[in-house]
Amino acid sequence: MAQIVVDIADMRISKNPGDTLITYSLGSCVGVAIYDPVIGLGGMIHCMLPLSKVDREKAQVRPYMFVDTGMQQMLTRLYEGGLRKARAVIHVAGGSQVLDSQGVFKIGERNFTVLRKILWKNGLLMETQEVGGNRSRTISLDIGTGRFTIKSGGRITHYDLP
Repeated sequence: MAQIVVDIADMRISKNPGDTLITYSLGSCVGVAIYDPVIGLGGMIHCMLPLSKVDREKAQVRPYMFVDTGMQQMLTRLYEGGLRKARAVIHVAGGSQVLDSQGVFKIGERNFTVLRKILWKNGLLMETQEVGGNRSRTISLDIGTGRFTIKSGGRITHYDLP
């Protein structure tokens, strides 16, 4: 069984049933896992910032750093791999205020808002969301089973396919 780490500002896709996609330390960043149970295709992204317009040049080099450019590219790649909207199971975590306890920048909240808009515009709904608060989260997606797991504050929560 291979564990594929999705780094910050990164995205990975797999169709190998022995793979598990995992990303660590989602604070204000938002992590999204999308899975198609019929074809066993899954993807995960770890985005830092909501909008690429703050640095268009960086968005060209690292599109997954931003929710707007990263999500569009991930969706395109998943659709090319055979994902169908009607079968997409989407899990979201992160968007907290770990380093912004006063809520000055609200990066986590803004990340989640942009993500929701992108999903809505694409006709996609979230199955699971654990966002906000002030704690870090680690998420994983088992490609063989579609099981999504969130680890946070000593707690582990598993979400199996609906």
